[in-house]
Amino acid sequence: MAGSATKTVYEIFQSMEHGPAAASSTAVAQAWLDHHSRSLGLFIDGKFERPADRQSHSLSDSKGTVVCHTTIAAEDDISQCASSSVNGYKAWSSLTCFQRAKVLLRMVSVLGQHGQCVSELCEMCEASCSSSSLVRLLQFYSSWAQLRDTLITSWTPLGVVEVVTSDDCSLYSLMLKVLPALAMGNSVIVVPGRSAAPPALLLAQLFTTAGLPAGALNVLTGSDITLSAKVAQNPNVSYITYSGNKEDGVTLCKNTAGLGVPVSVSPCIGATCPFIVFESADIDSAVDEVIEAAFKKKKEVHWVLCVQESVVDSVMDRLKLRMAGMKCVSLLSDEHRTLVDAAVQEAQQQGATLIQSSAAPPSGAQYPPTVLCNAAPSSPCVRTPSPGPLLPLMTFRSNTEAVTLGNHSPHGQAASIWTEDLTLALETANGLSVGSVWVNSHSVSDPCLPSSGHKDSGTCTDGGQEGLYQFLRPSSSTSRPRSSHVSMDYSKFGTAASPAVIPNESDPSSAPPVYQQFVGGKACKSVSGSSVAVQSPGGDRVLAYCPDGGRKDVRNAVEAAIKVQPGWMKKSPTGRAPSLYSLAKGLESKKQDVAKAVSLQTGLSAEESGKEVELSIARLNVWAAYCDKIRGGSLPMPSSGSALSFPEALGVVGVVLPDKNPLLSMVTLLGAAIATGNAVVMVPSQKYPLPALAFVQVLQSSDLPAGLVNIISGDGDQMTAALANHSVIKAIWYWGSAEGCQYLQHTCTNPLKTLRLFCQKDGGGMDWTQPEPSFLEEMWRNAVQWKSVWIPTA
Repeated sequence: MAGSATKTVYEIFQSMEHGPAAASSTAVAQAWLDHHSRSLGLFIDGKFERPADRQSHSLSDSKGTVVCHTTIAAEDDISQCASSSVNGYKAWSSLTCFQRAKVLLRMVSVLGQHGQCVSELCEMCEASCSSSSLVRLLQFYSSWAQLRDTLITSWTPLGVVEVVTSDDCSLYSLMLKVLPALAMGNSVIVVPGRSAAPPALLLAQLFTTAGLPAGALNVLTGSDITLSAKVAQNPNVSYITYSGNKEDGVTLCKNTAGLGVPVSVSPCIGATCPFIVFESADIDSAVDEVIEAAFKKKKEVHWVLCVQESVVDSVMDRLKLRMAGMKCVSLLSDEHRTLVDAAVQEAQQQGATLIQSSAAPPSGAQYPPTVLCNAAPSSPCVRTPSPGPLLPLMTFRSNTEAVTLGNHSPHGQAASIWTEDLTLALETANGLSVGSVWVNSHSVSDPCLPSSGHKDSGTCTDGGQEGLYQFLRPSSSTSRPRSSHVSMDYSKFGTAASPAVIPNESDPSSAPPVYQQFVGGKACKSVSGSSVAVQSPGGDRVLAYCPDGGRKDVRNAVEAAIKVQPGWMKKSPTGRAPSLYSLAKGLESKKQDVAKAVSLQTGLSAEESGKEVELSIARLNVWAAYCDKIRGGSLPMPSSGSALSFPEALGVVGVVLPDKNPLLSMVTLLGAAIATGNAVVMVPSQKYPLPALAFVQVLQSSDLPAGLVNIISGDGDQMTAALANHSVIKAIWYWGSAEGCQYLQHTCTNPLKTLRLFCQKDGGGMDWTQPEPSFLEEMWRNAVQWKSVWIPTA
């Protein structure tokens, strides 16, 4: 038409207005809360309990309106809950797999009737969980409840499991722990954070309606994380698993140290995750998704944008265009605004430039979405980001640099990779030390995806079949006895001086032999040059002198291990197997010498010592065969695309060896660690060190890379303290004193270490000679961490 101005498609879209948003209704949830008089009690033994004399805590929504009040549990409530859980476990575990699966599937129908109430309550409490995601969880774990005895043979439930979450944790993260525990036949005590408490209580009521036996699922609420430690003190609790922020997880570990109950931690809140954009990516899609992840969704993690240099200008132009006109994001408090201002100011001082949707208001608990371009990797906004809508942007040149930037964070929760080159995507995913990798997508969650917390992001695996094993134990093993917290000065643990070695005035020709330790592929003395005397079983004579290792020996061993471990991990499993077969063959060639050391040290007969050596040779051959049987593969995701899972090595593992079967236990743990790609620093039994030190001559003649296996003798407590305080060591397997177990659980929290703790006074908790498959499978599973990769196709 003459005189009319032609508009571009972009201008037309820019001029369009959004229709009015549908009003959010919470009428059903409000009615449920009103039915409970806005004061929720505890859920114990299949019903709500409201003791009259209990204190309560008020829960408010984002606008400051009080939603409801929750009861603060007292000691009597904890005792009643534990007794109920024991009875609930007996009733629940006595059902057949089919019967347990039927109850969980019936819960899907119950959610169909009451899903709106659950969703509305989650929205009011900001616990973020849709009824559809709960249905998916129930369907997945009900099928595993049905197949437990078919596909997971020779394993049995733990008993009473305590599931703990922090105040800022979502209901989904809570149920990702509760449902697999129930599916495997355990009873569960839930200690939810404040936001998840009301929906957790509602779900417990609905589970009872679906036919869950009374006591199989109890819910205790409190004012803070200290309630979980009080629950853990009850001797009926067999296992504690935690999700939420790291600070509360560390508090839980410290408060439960010395109780003799295993604790796993999944810090799913506050991790820093890389969003990596290559030049081969669909830039428009990548920019849209990073804005959605960083600014529009509830941020449980902090994203760091890493862009290839060749496309950084294009990415920044699109960011400016997409962010124009975006509204300010509300912060929780004025204190958070102060933290955001300080982070932005410091980043600018280090050379960063800003892309903002609008100017920041001079004051108030609001801040505009902000990209900090050219942020320094060492900047606090990258390593320890403040709360708020901040997105650091860094650049890289090559794939190697991208992986280095992605691994710069102390966390290892997840990463998002954007590229149309599948080979590049998989190569980058393989190099990143994270539990979940999303290709051309982000924040994809499904219960079939197993994910381990790498580095400082957790000590257990959640999701998939692999996540079920934290709630099971081998049927051949016995429950570990509980212990009591010991009052101890952690700063003095392992500082006692070693006993003095008095020179022997006897004939030099009959002097006891002097053994050496093994560090970096070489037999050597300790750094201090000191030795300790090894007594005979009767204590009447000195059998030998062993090096008295210390902190510097551990440091040297870890340095040697960390140099060789990445190359050993990258070696194919079929490439690692021949080295283990060769090690077994080397032990066979030194059979008589090693058997003599076993007999001399332990007092066993020559026949019994020879049998232990034979079992050790066989065990090494078993681990060699395990190398190329590492499991993993594709996963059945409900949406289109491909999902892969595969096990990875932990890294450097510290092992304090048990007294029982000193040679067989050593090769069992050694084989499990190196067969899966780890390097080890081993501390022989202080009581029986000679078999491990005699094994050094076998290692010297092997073709294992120098530094892969290190053996350091000395005082057990001193070695334990040195391992615990070394930041590179990812896991510690410990057999020792109750004080040592307590020290490790209290100390190994920064960074988090995966712990397997056994007290020597109860025999170490396992029979090293048993041939059951689940025995070795447990060893293998404790030596790996899992990674999942999601590749959408549509």
